[in-house]
Amino acid sequence: MNELGKSRQKMVSPASTPQVRLVEVDDGSAGQRIDNFLLRECKGVPKSHVYRILRSGEVRVNKGRIDASYRLVLGDIVRIPPVRVATPAEAPAHVPAATFPVLFEDDYLMAIDKPAGVAVHGGSGVSFGVIEQLRRALPHLKFLELVHRLDRETSGILLLAKKRAALVGMHEQIRHNRMDKRYLACVTGEWHDRQRAVKAPLYKYVTSEGERRVRVQEDGQASHTIFRMVESLPPYTLLEAELKTGRTHQIRVHLAHCGTPIVGDDKYGDFTLNKTLARPGTRPGIKRMFLHAWRLKFTHPVLDTPIALQAALPPECEQFLNQLRGASADAKP
Repeated sequence: MNELGKSRQKMVSPASTPQVRLVEVDDGSAGQRIDNFLLRECKGVPKSHVYRILRSGEVRVNKGRIDASYRLVLGDIVRIPPVRVATPAEAPAHVPAATFPVLFEDDYLMAIDKPAGVAVHGGSGVSFGVIEQLRRALPHLKFLELVHRLDRETSGILLLAKKRAALVGMHEQIRHNRMDKRYLACVTGEWHDRQRAVKAPLYKYVTSEGERRVRVQEDGQASHTIFRMVESLPPYTLLEAELKTGRTHQIRVHLAHCGTPIVGDDKYGDFTLNKTLARPGTRPGIKRMFLHAWRLKFTHPVLDTPIALQAALPPECEQFLNQLRGASADAKP
């Protein structure tokens, strides 16, 4: 099977003999390192084997030898030697196509309003997520990758790249803290500061049940969140959280560390309160975690223009706030 110009090949059955492949680099792969390109093209092949065929010179670009750090150029012809790739039995489960409300889209980027309860990608017991569903729904897009991530129970703005150049440019902005990400969180507990900076270091670990968690620990990664009070609704407070670093579960753990966990947080929250608020007919009541990525500002990675996006609070969050406001009004003499 010598084919030119295809960046996706059919999986080889066990009975088939693997063949040399010639793959022309398209816009979706231009700028990518050859080792990462091969790992994507050779799904099911051990990483050690991929690097072995690179070192041995069996992989060629434009008929010449290259090393693992070589970055592909549009139009390059990559020779991939015979390798045994994943079989149909190892193929992922069926992914249903799905679309989500689009907040912004051009030739390079797409921003959607992700609902709570939907993972951004498959893994850790989740068969598929937003990215897999969008790829299924938009097969004409040769390249579609997540720029950043949101927790499964967090709603709001999720940015995706439609070109590799856009992805590389956005990751550069993230590394240099040039992307302004703001969240809205409703917490329970005493909160009086108009603004508070939290710089507690965060340490990732795995529980005995195999669940990924994070805690404040002295030898953890440096982490910085700025919280601003938006509305006081005792015993609750609506806060805006500005991420200065992007650690796993950062906002959730920082707020729990402050003694003001996010309403509905099933990992770091007040579990008794969450259960009460989720009961049918409870007022105020809410059945989800109240954390929403509501604003995102950045510079377009290709056009160099300022982009400002906003996603309105979901109805269930607005309803919870309105119930709190009503309770506060009733409590006034």
